[in-house]
Amino acid sequence: MNLPNKLTVLRVLLIPFFAVFVLLYIPYHWIWALIVFAAASITDMLDGKIARAQNLVTTFGKFLDPLADKLLVMTALITLCFERLIDPVAVIIILSREFMVTGLRLVVANEGVVVAAGIWGKLKTAFTMVALVAIMALQIFFPDAKGSPDLNWNSTVFLVNEALIWVSVVLTVISGMKYLKGYWKYIDSSK
Repeated sequence: MNLPNKLTVLRVLLIPFFAVFVLLYIPYHWIWALIVFAAASITDMLDGKIARAQNLVTTFGKFLDPLADKLLVMTALITLCFERLIDPVAVIIILSREFMVTGLRLVVANEGVVVAAGIWGKLKTAFTMVALVAIMALQIFFPDAKGSPDLNWNSTVFLVNEALIWVSVVLTVISGMKYLKGYWKYIDSSK
């Protein structure tokens, strides 16, 4: 197994530790969660750069890298939603786009077409990871700034969280529409 693939596997292995640190109220749990998430996010950047620079792109990497990204981001979205730090509607929209693009990739793969990550998809992923890091960092400095069951709109931190996640939603929807438009001919039911 080459280095990029090892980094991708490491990212997958870090996901349960991240979830545990978010959900268990141990001392400094947000700091630990942030460190693990940031480390996992960095492996995402490194594995691709190393694989391309050293010509180490493998079928295993092509399969696991996007899956690891989705698992990491979905875990973060779900755990932060569970903690009432972000709007569940935003999470549903983001997760729906991820499933739609994954389904699209499966359909066009049958036609021998590979759906490469476009600039909007990369921008969406990068911004979402940065937004999630910021949301966790805010919890370190403002630990009581959660949304209440009725969404506490009076909390400035909660409003910042919402702004960050909804910008992610906008980028997510734009990138999803770009993928759908670009590969519509493969799923057009009139053919």
